[in-house]
Amino acid sequence: MRFSDLISLIIDNLGRRKGRVVLTAIGVVIGTAAVVTLVSLGAGLQKNATNSLWGISDLSNIQVYPGFPENNGMGPREIKDSDIKKLTPDAIVQFQTIPGVEKVIIFQQFQGGVEMSYDRLQSWGNLMSVNLDDLKEMDLEASQGVTTLGKNQMIIGSWVPRNFYNPNQRPNDPPTEPPDLFGKSVKLVLQKYSQDGTTTTRTLNLEVAGVLKETKGEADGAIYLPESMINQLNDWILGKKIDRNKQGYDRVIVRAVKPEDTVEITKQINDMGYQAWTPQSTVQGINSFFTIMQLVFGGVGAIALLVAAIGIANTMTMAILERTREIGIMKAIGATNNNVLSIFLGEAAGIGFLGGIGGVALGWLICAIINVFSSSYLSSQGGGMMGGTQPIATAMPFWLPIFSVLFATVVGLLSGLYPALNAATMIPVNALKYE
Repeated sequence: MRFSDLISLIIDNLGRRKGRVVLTAIGVVIGTAAVVTLVSLGAGLQKNATNSLWGISDLSNIQVYPGFPENNGMGPREIKDSDIKKLTPDAIVQFQTIPGVEKVIIFQQFQGGVEMSYDRLQSWGNLMSVNLDDLKEMDLEASQGVTTLGKNQMIIGSWVPRNFYNPNQRPNDPPTEPPDLFGKSVKLVLQKYSQDGTTTTRTLNLEVAGVLKETKGEADGAIYLPESMINQLNDWILGKKIDRNKQGYDRVIVRAVKPEDTVEITKQINDMGYQAWTPQSTVQGINSFFTIMQLVFGGVGAIALLVAAIGIANTMTMAILERTREIGIMKAIGATNNNVLSIFLGEAAGIGFLGGIGGVALGWLICAIINVFSSSYLSSQGGGMMGGTQPIATAMPFWLPIFSVLFATVVGLLSGLYPALNAATMIPVNALKYE
């Protein structure tokens, strides 16, 4: 029997019993739709979690802090200064020799308190220094102005204006609009706290030379000053000039050439005694967790599909009983066991295939409806963007529709295997006598 004749015969047989085929296929549709919807739900959760993480930091960056001794479960103990593994210039050189490291970026933070004021508005600030060339290395670009600094200038993150408030605002007054600080002079009151409880202040008036583009990360709330200025201010806080060979730096960022190298580089830095963390390791953990979740969700949906398999097996068994004489006639005129087996397996697989197509379409529709309602709900609750993208409830991987149709087809094929074997092994004489 030619393959084209086989396909034509299978289609004709399925068309002869449209009602039964449709009812059986509905079970496959429901099972496939459950698989598609649940796996897409897990994929959506994974995508949202990953998107929110991407905004924390570039995945090529490794955050490195001074190392502290482990407690080892011995209870609280005093940590001596000599016990701390400091980020000294020698450590920076050591990091630069690690294979896969592109650059080491030094951060220094102002160690005192900061109050800011502009017009009648007040705020607070997080002053930090970074080599201005490193801003480009970290893909930090200006939305207004420049990323270079002159005398008495500063660069601010995109969220800094949002922190300003009117201290004299009454409860019924409208919310304070974030001021446009670009090119404006902002007053900074620096606070130095003494052990005797007294506070010494120092005032700076700095022009905003640039406003950075929003990153959804640390840079959005930062105020960048020249490195020399931060050094002077920290010397003022401590009352002496800081020796970086002894004191070390607050934090450095080790930038890898490739994001996939960051996990190994992080391990090497931790083995040196420092505290290192990279978003890449968290991304890997998230992906592993949600992969397991998708498998669990898919397994739950597959249960419904397996229930549908019982329906296919029952349908094929009834079809074979009804067509016993037909099977006998086919064998009498020359049909082989393989011919009969192929016909009934093809019919069972056809039911699974049709149900798979319908299930994918239904699953896609359910996912679309869920996304519409979830987006509407988030909008009504003031939900914002995550990682530069709108949060979604479900996300259908490109492979899922193909896999679902193939899986449903295989389930149909396996469900019809036993009835098809019974049909193929019928003795023609006995089949012809069947009433």
